Amino acid sequence: MISEQQMKGAWGDKLLEQLSKDSGSAFPEMKGFSVTNLKYCRQFYRFYQSEISQQTVDQLTVLDFGQHTVDQLPWGHNVLIFTKSKSIAEAIFYQQQTLHNNWSRDTLGLQLKTNLYERNGKIISNFEHTLPKPTADLARKSLKDPYVFDFVALAKTYNGRDIETQLVQHISKFLLELGKGFAYIGRQYHLQIADKDYYIDLLFYHVVLKAYVVIELKNTAFIPEYAGKLNFYLSAVDSLLKADDDKPTIGILLCRDKNNIEAEFALRDINKPIGVSEFQLTEVLPENLKSSLPTIEEIEQTLKQSSNE
Repeated sequence: MISEQQMKGAWGDKLLEQLSKDSGSAFPEMKGFSVTNLKYCRQFYRFYQSEISQQTVDQLTVLDFGQHTVDQLPWGHNVLIFTKSKSIAEAIFYQQQTLHNNWSRDTLGLQLKTNLYERNGKIISNFEHTLPKPTADLARKSLKDPYVFDFVALAKTYNGRDIETQLVQHISKFLLELGKGFAYIGRQYHLQIADKDYYIDLLFYHVVLKAYVVIELKNTAFIPEYAGKLNFYLSAVDSLLKADDDKPTIGILLCRDKNNIEAEFALRDINKPIGVSEFQLTEVLPENLKSSLPTIEEIEQTLKQSSNE
């Protein structure tokens, strides 16, 4: 009603203030009649009404209340989704992921901030040639590009081992970014092959895919040689760790940058399942530079002086 009356020009936002007061008086035991919340209600209606075709609406009305994903989420979750999503498809994705993973509102907000919808399933891989179709599709949907490790803060001079250390120190956040199903096995996991020692950067087991997952971190741009080394590790894990009922071990190569065409060529004739993705993290300023920058208080004082002048 609010939306339709305002579209006709019959109501302005000032009338929302009166509606808020009247509704609060009429239903004193209920909450949610603030002007801000009434505007959210209007936005909720317009978001879904404007993008869903009438055919889809007709199909949706057949379902009872509570059968839509949007009905099963708290209002606060819904507000985050429809105010941040650009399309119905994106909104439905976050609704389903929230229900499937039991995300809190803070976790949902983080996934929206890091644009999970755009990253999910975008990893460059050879899964369709190295895994059976159901597993290949599931593996692709379980991975993303890029991975955002914004909980990792490092100074300018760091290497792959420093990143590993931070990821393990923040293992709960790392697992959240990896996605549901990853179980942490170890870091610098030792393998002995032909009397030589080898160390896998990070080893996981994926309980949904039923497969070991080897993650190699490279604090550089992707080069084809990385794929060959990871392929070697996958063969070793398949021979030394994989059980008879496990699926083939999957490799994920995380680099600071990559050329998609180069990565696709590098994976084309490799017979082990490998995905290549970028990762992003936060770089902090060195202490000697921090001291030369103004504080928030100093900036506010400067602004006050400017306004007085």
